[in-house]
Amino acid sequence: MDKCLPRPRPVVMVLILWGFSLLMGCEQGDTSIPAPPPPTVEVVTVTTQTVTDEPEFIGQTEAFRPVEIRSQVTGIIKQVYFTEGRNVKKGDRLYLIDPVPFKGDYLSAKAKVTQAQAKLVQANQDLARVKPLLEEQAVSQKDVDDAVAERLAAKAALESAQGDLVKSRFDLGNTLMTAPVNGRIGRSRFYEGRLVSAQTDLLTTIDQLDPMYVNVSVPETYLLRRRRELAEHKVQRPNLFQLRGVMTFADGSVYPHEGQLDFADVGLRAETGTLQGRFVFPNPEGGFSPGQSYFYPGQFVRIRLKGYIRNDAILIPQRAVQQGPTGTFVNVVGPEDKIEVREVQATSWKGSDWLIEEGLQPGERVVVEGFHRIQPGVQVNPVPFQNGGSTSESPSRENLARPDTTQETP
Repeated sequence: MDKCLPRPRPVVMVLILWGFSLLMGCEQGDTSIPAPPPPTVEVVTVTTQTVTDEPEFIGQTEAFRPVEIRSQVTGIIKQVYFTEGRNVKKGDRLYLIDPVPFKGDYLSAKAKVTQAQAKLVQANQDLARVKPLLEEQAVSQKDVDDAVAERLAAKAALESAQGDLVKSRFDLGNTLMTAPVNGRIGRSRFYEGRLVSAQTDLLTTIDQLDPMYVNVSVPETYLLRRRRELAEHKVQRPNLFQLRGVMTFADGSVYPHEGQLDFADVGLRAETGTLQGRFVFPNPEGGFSPGQSYFYPGQFVRIRLKGYIRNDAILIPQRAVQQGPTGTFVNVVGPEDKIEVREVQATSWKGSDWLIEEGLQPGERVVVEGFHRIQPGVQVNPVPFQNGGSTSESPSRENLARPDTTQETP
């Protein structure tokens, strides 16, 4: 029966296999997926510009003239004239020390001066009488010498009595203490009936509030870096004492008047490694009633320094700077439009931008938007950054290494 079945011809088998291969090839061609286009990212091109350089420091306010009120005489306080915590004017009465014993001393010293003057007059008359008698040999030379000595002694006694009179007049005058400056007087530490010692017991203080001082501590690291930047002409500044300061209070409010740097210490403080500087601010409200002035002695404030100019500064949007394990970095688009991770040194804020000290060169392109679509080495399609774009992909501020501008911001 096998002999009756027709055998397939070789040509037919070849055609069948060739058709099957064509069918399989068509099916495979239909299911192939084309390569995706490079991801689009928004970039900014790095440029340099001249910007103001305004570091911030922590400062503390201080009265322009903190005056201590101490008694020049020892005695009993008889009366206190001022109201504590109020403004006083120069010449206002403050304290009265019981003047009775000092008035008695003054009158006694005055009488001694009169007595000494009388003795000097008598000594002058005695000397005038004996000098002619010596020429007539009616008296001896010793008599004349004694008269001269008496005159000198009387003159010295008069000068001593006059000195005692000056002292007693000074003591009597200082029984009434008056305000030496305009300002706000503090709490009295002694009241009526208390014995105070001369030049020892502090009775109260007066703070002159117009103008006001603000003391700032500048770290040594900032001073060294600033000196290097000035030497390399990266930063310019006017004369040191032409630098100005803008004061910000603890609640964020800005004082309306600018201050002027008027003092820089001659050496660093060994315990803190800082240099003390001082700004003077006008305070027209210092003469107002308590509670109406802008600031008080002892407040902590922030001082933003004005006057420095930074040349060839590189600024990029803050969203372009990210925080990594080793520091801050940015994503740079290379010549072949491939992503390169670049470590940078971001030192301070300038509005919504970071100031980049190291790591970038003019002309380079930095990714600002599209971080979730890129990886190092991936080719991208860079387009110019649109400043009004979405910020949902930008790194959060909590993930950025924002520097401590109160200490080392250049």
